[in-house]
Order: sequence, then structure tokens, then C-alpha cells
Amino acid sequence: MAQLYSQQTLHYLDILLKHGNFTKAAKDLYVSQPHLTQTIKRIETELGAKIINRDVIPLQLTAAGKVYHQYLMTAENRKEKFRQQLFQYTNPDKKVIHIGILSSLGSFLLPLFLPEFMRTFPDVKIELHEALPEINEAKILNGQIDFFIGQNPETISPNLKKIHFGNHGYFALIPKCSTLYQPSHYRIPDQDIPLKTLLKEPLILTKRGSAIRRQVDYLLQKYKIQPNIVLETNNIYTAINLSRENAGVTLFAESIKVVDQHQAFNIYKLPLSLLSLDYFISYDTKKILDPIDQEFLTYFEKASAKLG
Repeated sequence: MAQLYSQQTLHYLDILLKHGNFTKAAKDLYVSQPHLTQTIKRIETELGAKIINRDVIPLQLTAAGKVYHQYLMTAENRKEKFRQQLFQYTNPDKKVIHIGILSSLGSFLLPLFLPEFMRTFPDVKIELHEALPEINEAKILNGQIDFFIGQNPETISPNLKKIHFGNHGYFALIPKCSTLYQPSHYRIPDQDIPLKTLLKEPLILTKRGSAIRRQVDYLLQKYKIQPNIVLETNNIYTAINLSRENAGVTLFAESIKVVDQHQAFNIYKLPLSLLSLDYFISYDTKKILDPIDQEFLTYFEKASAKLG
């Protein structure tokens, strides 16, 4: 049972907010929907305030819920920072590198350099902090992680030093329902589709704040297009799977691998001159890099060659 001030409670709330309803959240948590509902009600009773606004879809935190959620996050961050500080005394000969990265990006970038680094430095412990970019940016500025790996660094703090990979591309997934679908191709030849035409199709997009959405919104304004956005989601895999099932066109970074499963859709590479992303690794400008940190950055930089 989730306790009032426990990490499990924070996890329950995060999953509930991710899905926006009790049924899907309970399935993700491997608990029953009544159990999850009663757990939240029990917490609300103990706090003496409602923490979930059930009058909106998707579900959201109330004002009291935001205060409670922030408290849980602060408590968990303090616990993690204490654990990290204690580790250097309980394991004085063990170097730990904490890496913050978005999970979907990590599945693409980390295999390019991390296994080789770990083989070369087997005594170095790696801890991954897989979270949204804004969370990992806060963590690195608070000294909770050593390196933050992300994409499109234009808006991150000037207190972070960045090492860039260079520009890489985005793709469009064009399902059979689109007027642009070409049944004779899986991969549509580059430059065959004007971007302005593509953006007028029914779109499934990630919500505002994501790297791709910021660029798409800029282009919609540039071309004076009133978009037909049929659905917005926080999860790029949700967007891709819905697009594959004929719900609309979606856009995704090359870090996301889409495998042809004999479904009716096209993949189209978007022009780098109009839509691109820049992978980067960053660290606090106040951080003093030791030789192992320097080696870690070198391995990351070498990985850029593997992307071509």
C-alpha cells in the first residue's frame, strides 16, 4: 500500500498524471483500478484536501495536489542526493557517473558509446536518470547528476557547458489514409513532398514543449497554416503507433526506430534545412572534470561518427 510520504506514492501520482485516467494508470502499475482509486482517496483523507481534479479529462492535480506532488519530489531529490553523497564514503574507490537522459533518446544514443566505455572502465558505475529534459536539467543544476544528454539545446541554461553532435534529421510517418501515401514505396525519395503540403495533412503531434513540436509550431506560423491536429500526446511511441494504424501523419526523430511490419505506411525524411535536431551532452560550468569524466566525454564525441 502506498504511504503518505513514500516514493511509491510519488510513482503512483506520476503514472496517473502520465495516463490521465485511473484505468490505464492501474494497468501500468499492475494494480487493480479500485485499489489505485482507494489509495488516492485514502491519501486525500489523510491530507484533508483533494489532490486529483476528477472533473477534467485527462485528470490533473488540484492546487493542493501540486503542493503535495512538489513536496514528494523535493523529498525524493534530497534522499537521492544524500545517497549519492554517502556513496563516496561507503565505496571510496568506486567512481559513479550519473547520466540524465530521456528514455527514448537513451535507447538510441547510449548504445553508440556507453558499452565501449563500460568495457574500458569496468570499475566505473553508471547510473541512468531517465526523465523529461526539464527534470534532468533541474537535476544537473542541483548537482544530482553529472551529465545531461539531450537534443536541441537552444533553451537550456547558460550555466551548462554543451558539446554538440551536429545536425541530424526528422522523419514523417505517412499512413494509408493520407493523400500523400505512395503504395509503391516504403521509403519515399527525399525532397519529393513539399513540407508545406505535408503540414496540411491530419497530424498527430507531441504536445507543446517537445523539441519537434517547437519547430513544427514555428513552421506552421511561417507558412501561415491552420493545422488539422487530430491528436496530441506526451508519448512519441503513442503518436507513431496511432499513425501506423491510419490515424494521421506524425513526425519523429531519427532516434526512434520504426520497423516495417507489412503495414501500409511510408517513411519520408524531412529536409535538414527546415527541421533538424542537435544531440548534445552538457555539464555544469562549475564542475571540475576528472580524467574519467574527460574520457566519458571523448567517447560521447566519438559516437557522432557512428551516426554519419
